[in-house]
Amino acid sequence: MIILKEIIYKVAIEAVKGSTDIAINKMDFDSRNIGANDVFVAIRGTISNGHDYIEKAIGLGAVTIVCDTFPENLVTGITYVQVKDTNTALAYMAANYFGNPSEKLKLVGITGTNGKTTIASLLYQLYKKAGFKVGLLSTVKILVDDVEYKATHTTPDSITINNYLNEMVGAGVKYCFMEVSSHGIHQKRTEALHFAGGVFTNLSHDHLDYHPTFAEYRDVKKSFFDNLPKTAFALSNIDDKNGSVMLQNTVAKKLSYALKSYADYKAQILENQLSGLLLKINGNEVWVKLIGTFNAYNLLAIYGTAVELGMESLEVLRLLSDLESVSGRFQFIVSSSNITAIVDYAHTPDALENVLKTINDIRTKNEQLITVVGCGGNRDKAKRPIMAGIATEMSDKVILTSDNPRNEEPEVIINEMEQGIAAQNYKKSLSITDRKQAIKTACQLAQPNDIILIAGKGHENYQEIQGVRHHFDDMETVTELLNQLNK
Repeated sequence: MIILKEIIYKVAIEAVKGSTDIAINKMDFDSRNIGANDVFVAIRGTISNGHDYIEKAIGLGAVTIVCDTFPENLVTGITYVQVKDTNTALAYMAANYFGNPSEKLKLVGITGTNGKTTIASLLYQLYKKAGFKVGLLSTVKILVDDVEYKATHTTPDSITINNYLNEMVGAGVKYCFMEVSSHGIHQKRTEALHFAGGVFTNLSHDHLDYHPTFAEYRDVKKSFFDNLPKTAFALSNIDDKNGSVMLQNTVAKKLSYALKSYADYKAQILENQLSGLLLKINGNEVWVKLIGTFNAYNLLAIYGTAVELGMESLEVLRLLSDLESVSGRFQFIVSSSNITAIVDYAHTPDALENVLKTINDIRTKNEQLITVVGCGGNRDKAKRPIMAGIATEMSDKVILTSDNPRNEEPEVIINEMEQGIAAQNYKKSLSITDRKQAIKTACQLAQPNDIILIAGKGHENYQEIQGVRHHFDDMETVTELLNQLNK
């Protein structure tokens, strides 16, 4: 049990009705999880309004209600706390409830459209190789040192974040690397966390189903850096046109990284092959197992972060050379008939273009590049034609297919993608709704030395159709199909 007034410390309170000297058990924003002596925080969500469930929460045992508007009928014996914003209040309450665990370790947040998972995951890998106990909060998974938990959101809710951070502190974790999404920032999930540093990767077309404009999407990302403390560092990709914007108002230590511009952390690509990259980072050469220009940026961000956290630069380079690629991020296999199949999470126009450019930079052009790509349902529709246009412009053949259609008809999504294909590229494409059949067709079309790119799902091992998730793994599928064809 903890006293209510202790967990509402630093919360912007408008008014209180009832006592704050009461003992409470836990807090939640989902009325279904409320029990005896709990606090119910009424969140105005995108789907439902928690204020509609206040009565239900009290019936289940809530003794405190945190809301932005008092209900008309106040129940005797219940404490009501009116706050300016319940999302922000929840963030501070969660941090207080778990003893502000983010202050007890070095927490680094990585934000941007592409690269968040790779950078966070590889930083975790690097620090584990260096002998530290490390935490990871990512799209792919949550790790409390060696203990793995399933991830459900890129940035979990405030209670979940602080709960895991508290577990990390208890496990002796010294560093935690965390993906920070625009949704998470906008919904104040990262509020009240103490960050040792923040990293900006890049900004391109994404999440415009949630953010009304690209400017708002950019400004939400920027607000993360605006709120970093003076003790933190802010490391930004200055080659991105929004890189300098992120640093404009931060009081944190301003740092930059780049391949093309003058920067604090600078890299040059000396060799780019399927076997890896030879990079020159701040004057020192290093061979790494990852490939592509986009990974050169990711590795540079990792290098800068580790140095800013106090690791010796040559030791960082040594560890960089030993890093393995992240699941679903430019993962590839080569079949016995010498067909290369690449699986990548690229689900935005910019990410798809980067992956295709990387492949085209490496290939000899004597082989064909076959791309299998789709777009998710109930998400940003504007990117659909753009992605199909990029795929057909940069590939020899393109198969448009289903990718988590959710509650939309996959044929409708594919039709919208087709609108972006230029007339001269139209004969390069075909549409196959069934994703397994699309991948099978790509395998059948491929000749020895050809390259197949399967984009969009990466590490995901499911297809979400009409609210139901069915097992589906791109790498597992293409491996099985290529093996069958080679028999």
